Order: sequence, then C-alpha cells, then structure tokens
Amino acid sequence: MMNVKVSIVVPCYCQAEYLAETLDSVLAQTYPNWECVVVNDGSPDDTEVVAKSYSSKDSRFLYFYQENQGLASARNAGIAATDGLFILPLDSDDKIAPTYIEKALEVFNCQPDVKLVYCQAMLFGAEQGVWPLAKYEYEGLLWKNCIFCSALFRREDYNKTRGYNPNMKYGFEDWDFWLSLLMPHDVVYCIDEPLFYYRVKDGSMLKKLQQNNLEKAYKQIYENHRELYEPYMADFQSKIVYYREMQLVNQQLMIELTRSHDEIACMRHSKAYRIGKALTKPFAFLKRKGK
Repeated sequence: MMNVKVSIVVPCYCQAEYLAETLDSVLAQTYPNWECVVVNDGSPDDTEVVAKSYSSKDSRFLYFYQENQGLASARNAGIAATDGLFILPLDSDDKIAPTYIEKALEVFNCQPDVKLVYCQAMLFGAEQGVWPLAKYEYEGLLWKNCIFCSALFRREDYNKTRGYNPNMKYGFEDWDFWLSLLMPHDVVYCIDEPLFYYRVKDGSMLKKLQQNNLEKAYKQIYENHRELYEPYMADFQSKIVYYREMQLVNQQLMIELTRSHDEIACMRHSKAYRIGKALTKPFAFLKRKGK
C-alpha cells in the first residue's frame, strides 16, 4: 500500500499567479510515488509556462491542455491522463502540507474499509485561521458539503461513478461528486490535523456564487441526485427547519405563523428576517417539490 502511485490532478484556469505555490507544495511531499498533472482548461494566462517549468525539471509533473470546458471536465481529463491507484484533486490556488499524502495512505493501509480520507483545513490569503468544517455525517452531506475538494480516494471507486458532472456550471462540483461517490454506510476518515490550505481571495468564486447563482447550483444538486432527496419530500416542513438551523437562521422565522398580522409585518422588515430569508431562499424550489 505504501508504494502505490498517487495521481494529483490540478485543473487551472486563470490562476497562473498562484500555480507555482500549489506545485511547490506537491514537490515537498514526503511520500515520493506520485504524479501530478496540470490541466490547462483553455486558460489565457501563463499557466502553460508555469506548468512546463515544473515538468521540465521533474518528470513526475505532467501537462495537459484542453479547450475551456469547466472545472468538472478538467478534473475528469486529468484523471483520465493519469494511472495512479489513488486520486487527489487539488485546485491550482490551494496547497497541501508535506505529509498529507503519506498520512492519508497510512489511514488506507491501517483501515482498508475506509473509502475517502481528508483532514482538518486552514484558510489563508484574504482570510486566515481554521476552516470550521462540520463533522462528516452522510445525511448531513445531503444538505451541506463538509468535505473540500482535496480528499484522497481510490481510482476503482471513481470508476464506479460518472466522474465529476459537467452540468455543475454554477459551482458545487465537489459536493456533487461526493454524493455520487459515497454511500450511506461508507467509511470516511478525517485526519485530525490541518494538512490542507484553502486560499481565500477577494471576490472569490463562492462569494460570486452566493450572490448570483446559488439557487441554481442547489437545484442542480437536487436534479442530479433526485433519488437521494425524494424520501425527504413528504416530510419537508420539518426538513426546512433543519435547513434553517444549519444556516443559523433566527428562531423568529420558525414561529412566524403564530404571530399576529402586525407582528409579522414588523418582523419582515427586520434585518434578522431579511438575512434569514436570504439564507433559506436556495431551498425554495425543494419546498415547491414537497407540495
């Protein structure tokens, strides 16, 4: 197990300024049997120059170009271009600690029933500190992603899925893939150590997603995994309470129907109500399905 090859897949689109940091973190791995493919997803910047500077000095780095097709397609292309028994996706502006792969493989070696390994994470860049991800539970994963993209999994398990879904045009590619990869009784292991570093940038994709296309992204998750969500539709009213609790929505929203007309009108003009309504809006389409 400790001599198997790990394929690290790094899609890159307009992130050349950060790519060297990412590849340096790969080069620093204490586990030596890896290959790292940089997939240039039609990027107009210096992605090719940076990537080829690494492949020219270390044959474990590979370079692959495709016309722009999006993150999901780039990840699939990178996986297809490699042959490691384990796969580690890594975004081109993030970093991994030197011992991440070594420690993840130790978990697989000691616990063969584990299907996916990830770790605690840190934020860096525009924000710094611990990334407070929720503890993994399968049912919780249905409603909110708690695993970042750079988790280690077996190629044979990837091959049982359809890969990363290109129809996730508004984000959540990772979340959608975890829902395809993981079954309710699969074992997921989180290393209790921060070995992954997520870069936060001003005007990040997540912020843009929240502003413009969040509801579309949630709806696509539902459409891709309808069979997972159908059992919850009949009891949707209790489920929407669960959503609100997860999103830390003000308790006033949950007792709105008991208020008088004047009290409701007043509450709806409050800042707390507006914030809560914005947070739960992405699930409106699910409520309609429940009806």
